[in-house]
Amino acid sequence: MTKQDEEQTNSTLENEENLQTQELKNDEAEAEAVAVENEFNLLQEELTALKEKYARVHADFENIKKRLEREKYTAVEYSNEKFAKDMIPVMDSLQGALHSANMDANPEELFAKLKEGIELTHKQLLTALEKHGVTMVSHDEPFDPNIHNAIQSVDSADVPSGQIVQTFQTGYKYKERPLREAMVVVAN
Repeated sequence: MTKQDEEQTNSTLENEENLQTQELKNDEAEAEAVAVENEFNLLQEELTALKEKYARVHADFENIKKRLEREKYTAVEYSNEKFAKDMIPVMDSLQGALHSANMDANPEELFAKLKEGIELTHKQLLTALEKHGVTMVSHDEPFDPNIHNAIQSVDSADVPSGQIVQTFQTGYKYKERPLREAMVVVAN
């Protein structure tokens, strides 16, 4: 074999080797491209699933928000329902008193029955109010400007200074908050 033939054979071998190397590189690049495409497709599917999940969660949140808003409105709208139910027996007692006032009876007997009915109705009303946190302001405690309104002060030998001598108008509290201050006379 001549040198030229040998060079040609070597060149052919090199070309074949280069072709095989190039094919291997192409195969590796193609495999890598397929892997990247598969990963892209997986990420695309995951993104779609997350978008759908977000849309469902957002819709659930909006539904809960609307439901809570309705429930809040209903709670505020009907917040006095229990109180109103407790006032119905008091109304019944007052109607009974009015009905008995129209009866033909001895005036003294009628007056005694009306007085007793009014006292019972008053007690019933106080019990219903207390059940809902409304209490009368005490008259037996020292003057407190948060719950008492001093309309007058007087000198008194019987009552110590700062104590309530007389109450003109009863005060009421709802839990610890004053609804109406008691109008009182205070000793100097």
